[in-house]
Amino acid sequence: METPSPSRTVTGRIDVHPRGFGFLVVQPSGSDEVLSAFIPPPELNPYLADDVVSATVTASEDGRWSASALSLLKRPRQEVYGEVVLRKGAVHLRIDRDVANGDWPLEAAGVEVQPQDAVVARIADGKAWLLRKLEPGADRSLERIIVRHGLRRGFDPEVHAEVQRVLTVPHALGGRRDLRQVPTVTVDSASTRVIDDAISVLPAGGDGALRLFVSIADPAEFVTEGSALDRVARERATSVYLAGAMLPMLPEELSTNWLSLVPGEDRLCLTVELRIDPEGRVTAADVYESLIRSWAKLSYAEVADYLDKDEVSEPMAAVREAMPWFRAAAARLAVARAGRGGIEMSRDEARFTFDEETGEVSGIEAVRPTTAHTMVERFMVAANEAIAGWLIDRGVPALFRVQDEPEPQRVADLAAFAQHSGFGAGFGRRLTPLALAAFDRQIAGCTAEPALRSVLRRSLGPSRYTVVPAMHFGLAARAYLHFTSPIRRYADLSVHRALKQYLRGRRDFVHEDPAIEQLGVHLNERSRTASRAEKDRHRVLEARVMASHVGREFTGRITRVRPSGLLVQLDGMLVEANLPADALPDGPYQPDPRETSLVSASRTFTIGMPLQVRVASTDEQHGRVELALAG
Repeated sequence: METPSPSRTVTGRIDVHPRGFGFLVVQPSGSDEVLSAFIPPPELNPYLADDVVSATVTASEDGRWSASALSLLKRPRQEVYGEVVLRKGAVHLRIDRDVANGDWPLEAAGVEVQPQDAVVARIADGKAWLLRKLEPGADRSLERIIVRHGLRRGFDPEVHAEVQRVLTVPHALGGRRDLRQVPTVTVDSASTRVIDDAISVLPAGGDGALRLFVSIADPAEFVTEGSALDRVARERATSVYLAGAMLPMLPEELSTNWLSLVPGEDRLCLTVELRIDPEGRVTAADVYESLIRSWAKLSYAEVADYLDKDEVSEPMAAVREAMPWFRAAAARLAVARAGRGGIEMSRDEARFTFDEETGEVSGIEAVRPTTAHTMVERFMVAANEAIAGWLIDRGVPALFRVQDEPEPQRVADLAAFAQHSGFGAGFGRRLTPLALAAFDRQIAGCTAEPALRSVLRRSLGPSRYTVVPAMHFGLAARAYLHFTSPIRRYADLSVHRALKQYLRGRRDFVHEDPAIEQLGVHLNERSRTASRAEKDRHRVLEARVMASHVGREFTGRITRVRPSGLLVQLDGMLVEANLPADALPDGPYQPDPRETSLVSASRTFTIGMPLQVRVASTDEQHGRVELALAG
């Protein structure tokens, strides 16, 4: 970015810091760089996070920017969460400190409120207007996160009326292919209620080729484009999973029942049928509308028991003869994947446990993916790739899932992290998919694997939706998209609609349709919002669980360096916690130019280094766990 003039008027978005100050974030047109100008508390008082304002920004001699003379242009935030306080005897709302730094006058509209009551309000005319008061015992941190990110729990009456219409549409065969006699199963977590996908494999023929069927629920047949149900699904873009709570994209009457591939019930689907030769190559793909009936709902645990120990569960008995061919299809696809590179998407996850009686979070545990997770992932990735290629070959525009090759500096940072963790990456100047696969295999199963994968994912960077097909680097896929979760993701639903239009005779598609690209921009933003909400919820629950571990020592590994300190991932629990720079001995510390190390006159802390740490404190409201060096 060119050095700007010392003072100028700009338009930007407000970012609020919980400590009471804020920043004006400005991204000049045509530039990837972002200008961030400090907003002092008095200037910030009348504004909310994400407000779009005009302001005067001024550069100081040290190159830092400050903003003044702010003027509101747009307020996208509709609701705020806060707690009631009294100021000089008047009722005010202390708004979520990630959203506002001040207390706003509260108009309770005749509802009796008391100090410390939690409420949701709308902002208008310089006041907070009460919308609803939370019931005693409600999970305030959950509601705060939902409102902070503009998420929605329920659905409007207009949507519920549309649901009743959908429930009258039968799952009828019509002109579809009848797959009800093909042994078909679903594989999910035991608690899963939204079932998008089912799988079946027919035995090898004389040429040795298998036929893998991936059948996906067909909500596009029921949700009319432009209807109230479609509009709300498009706006939400995705179901959001906040540990202990799920906010569905489609109402539960549909997502867990009428559209879900529940066992023993006829269901409309879109099926992709893949021919897989003995070397794992997908030599043909056919796509069609179908009617299926799931023979069994299997859990990952019982499928893993079969794959690893040949144990056959009671639900599996109905499809016992098909199970060896599931294993064969997964093995063949694994061979093909290994030959081109990329990484497996399944990874260790930190999962919270909840008390069955109280619903309160009771602990956190690291959960490793099983052989069943890996098998299902390979089937879904193969289906998504096949659909992407099928659409490209026919000139049908759709939302593709793209991940760029990582920049050389990101690759160098990853190599440095690996070296400090005791691994030799040796990527060279450019990371290739095969080199990535070799590194993936090198770290598999080691103690440092979760931390290494955390840094690896950041190094690869985010994926995005776009109408322009291009490579997905992490999967080493020439083209890729999301097809297998249309009940939970609007991108998949839009792909289904494009497929069905082509299958039913449409040919007047627009090359790289701008309307689809515009949809991709919206879905990318909503996906980022959902991800931020899920991370906020995770951090809050981490702090809640770790409050009982204050004073306890852990081994951990540095996964990120910031000017304010270090981010350390604790072994076993996968909790990421802060180790403040001012708590480190032999300071003061400054980050190096790439923020890969914190350096003082006599000591250096670098990403990848193992540390012995102690839990010093927790702050549930802000989702923070703070550490100190042990000893």
